[in-house]
Amino acid sequence: MEAAVTIAALPVASVVLWALLGTPAIGARLVAHPSGERWHDRATPTFGGVGIAFGLVAGIGLAALVGAVADSWELGGIVAGAIVVFAAGLIDDVWHLSPLAKLAAQFAAAGIALAAGLRVELVANDVIGIVVALVWLVGITNAFNLLDNMDGLAATLATVACAYFAVDAATVHENDLVLVTSLALGFACLGFLPFNLRPGGSATVFMGDSGSQAIGFTLAALGLASSWTTAGTTVATMALPLLVLAVPILDTSLVTVRRLREGRPVSQGGRDHSSHRLVYYGLSELRAVALLTLLAVVLGATAVAYNVLDRPSVTALGVLLTFALLVQFGGFLSELSEQSRTQSTRNTSLRQAVTFDGRRLAEVLIDFVLLCAAYLLAFLPFVSGGGTELQRGTFQAVLPILVGTTYVVFVLVGVYRRAWRYATVRDLAGLGLATVLATIVAFGAVVATRDLGDFSPGVFALHAVLAAGLVTAARITMRWLPAAGRGREGTERRILLVGAGRQGRALARELRRTRDVRVVGFLDDDVRLHRRRVHGAPVLGTLADAPAVLQAIRADELRIAIGDVLPGRLTELEVAAAAAVVPCSVVRRETPAARRMTSATAE
Repeated sequence: MEAAVTIAALPVASVVLWALLGTPAIGARLVAHPSGERWHDRATPTFGGVGIAFGLVAGIGLAALVGAVADSWELGGIVAGAIVVFAAGLIDDVWHLSPLAKLAAQFAAAGIALAAGLRVELVANDVIGIVVALVWLVGITNAFNLLDNMDGLAATLATVACAYFAVDAATVHENDLVLVTSLALGFACLGFLPFNLRPGGSATVFMGDSGSQAIGFTLAALGLASSWTTAGTTVATMALPLLVLAVPILDTSLVTVRRLREGRPVSQGGRDHSSHRLVYYGLSELRAVALLTLLAVVLGATAVAYNVLDRPSVTALGVLLTFALLVQFGGFLSELSEQSRTQSTRNTSLRQAVTFDGRRLAEVLIDFVLLCAAYLLAFLPFVSGGGTELQRGTFQAVLPILVGTTYVVFVLVGVYRRAWRYATVRDLAGLGLATVLATIVAFGAVVATRDLGDFSPGVFALHAVLAAGLVTAARITMRWLPAAGRGREGTERRILLVGAGRQGRALARELRRTRDVRVVGFLDDDVRLHRRRVHGAPVLGTLADAPAVLQAIRADELRIAIGDVLPGRLTELEVAAAAAVVPCSVVRRETPAARRMTSATAE
């Protein structure tokens, strides 16, 4: 197999890096000093991208010489675009370009690739297709630029992605250009990894912006060339690049949302990436890289499996499982912070980190059933009998898009992070609006990528109404469940505690040993504790949420277990308790040794 000659990229990348390491003058210019973005404690050269670029070009060039890939404008455009972002990254590594200049270089590289023939033909409209291609190329380039924040991470995930693109190009969507390019890039990354991922030691070389941008751009181009240039593509084909590159997409999304909420520039570095959060959780850097790599392997395998099977029903089920996994992992990551490393008492093993949250998984599964039911009920009034073969085919093709889009919107608005048993009317209204918004986005994606034919657009409108009603009704049912339980609890007093710190936890432990008393929740201003459980009871919100929470859970008593509560906040809590017609007491510990409590009851 002629494509095997691309293995030359590995020794070329290694030799170039060995040579550069022996050139002190170059190492003095291309160097990263310790900063807040990485956990390295010494100056480290950043010319790893030079070795990767040389390896990539050498592998593709040798493959072209032996006839493994035909010379084409499209191949030339991809290589030229990668060289442009590599050069811009190299300049940035030496002199530090502004974010605007880097973005301009990325768009220029994307323009070169598109002018050379790279297209998104799954989109019927040419203008929309160009916009999608530009956003994809620039977005994935920046995703890998941001992902390069821990030794071995970006290169390892790039190697995994290249392996799946190569497998797909050699089997399902035979494409010599994708096969050769993915193999060359993968081998180049393997040649770089021994210098960057060194268990028991620190990296001798970083890839720098030159390497991360070249890798990101090339992978983005492979994503387009592997499947999105095929007209009439299936849902499985369309999902291939999204799933193969899901980890960098997920990481970039979490970082972008967090930094925008905090008012920080997205381009500004920081220790808020997925890899950092896993280390805060308690994993070592090597285990954090291993976990993200495992996730990439699983997602890539499902993407290839969808294409090999090519069965819409299996794809729909696979989309469910895939998004369930991403929802679980994304929710897990979003709850971690730097303080988790010192304050957490949980199991921090790698196995525990991938354990599913049962409540969240149940919500995902219930939503899947309800969304499918709403879609089927919306489809039947617009067809005769079971519909024509074309209508049934469109029905099956649209279902994964509809479900997947809804999950994405739900994750972005935080649906699976809320405790719906204590939801307010505003929360429920927001859920309904999110469902309608997801349907609109899905409809736009479907119209842009395929001809609906005799499939009525009214199906989407009716689905939006039915789905919003069903998912909202499911959450309302969750709110009623505790009420049913109270009838069985008899005279048990329901206590809402204010303060989930040391004093609140101590009080909760004592109350657990008291008959006819149950702690039903906590209020605490520490946002890191929200939606978590303390001694079996959930943290339901901040002190400002007291009025809504008292009403929602029907507490029998409010106890304040914060020794230094401000007078103004105390007054607010007393007013909330009075409005809910429940007694409010302040629990104070006079001395740690005596562990005695006195209560002052507010009428």
